[in-house]
Amino acid sequence: MRAHIVLAHPEPQSYNAHLARTAQSALQARGWATTLSDLYAQGFDPCERAVHYPAALHPERFDAQAEQRHASQQRALPEAVRQEVAHLDAADLLILQFPLWWHMPPAMLKGWFDRVFAFGEVYRSNQRFEYGRFAGKRAMLSVTVGTSEATYGHDGRSGDIDLMLWPINFSLAYVGFTVLQHFVGYGVEGTLRYSDPAAIEARLARIPQDWAQSLTEIDTRAVIPFNRMADWGTDGRIKPDAPVYSPYIRRLKDLPLE
Repeated sequence: MRAHIVLAHPEPQSYNAHLARTAQSALQARGWATTLSDLYAQGFDPCERAVHYPAALHPERFDAQAEQRHASQQRALPEAVRQEVAHLDAADLLILQFPLWWHMPPAMLKGWFDRVFAFGEVYRSNQRFEYGRFAGKRAMLSVTVGTSEATYGHDGRSGDIDLMLWPINFSLAYVGFTVLQHFVGYGVEGTLRYSDPAAIEARLARIPQDWAQSLTEIDTRAVIPFNRMADWGTDGRIKPDAPVYSPYIRRLKDLPLE
């Protein structure tokens, strides 16, 4: 088995980098092969732009989807993108390791999605969800946040963590991955001392242990359900008799009356 880990944090000695190395060690101890993309260390450019496509289809006006599709057809995707796609093709498991900044992933990771999930190469209209390029592979998020688990509950002041992470998980499902329940390291405060230093140190020591333990149970980890292509009508809306897995879909009968 092989895992590919994508790390999105600018500091090589960060807690997130430590969790990425923890994942490598835990999986390797079980006989897995691992690869790691440290996006900041590699100088990955998160901005999709015309300079990445010197043999442009339309040099007069940059159209990201059109250029991605053209480069895919010509086998001319940028080298950094080709390398990442090759890692994903080779991996049985993808792990995205990142901190939550301003309730979102770092821009570096968003840019990784923008560029690596290239139209024509990774997805097309007939190559999505259960028909996606990475169908049969698994993916999961490992995320750190600054405050407690309670603050990220359904009624917490920081917002529901499952809702915050759903768009990222949905993007993984969109290209075919089976998405496993995310791992969240709570209370990674860094230099901000909101609570007792000893309690912080104990928590920071425990999280990598919990993360490593969760990876030993990867085969039984819960799967996040997503709708399949058969659940959508020709108008792009959920069919009346289909299950609803998205927290952002509302049935007409559930909407408030005016």
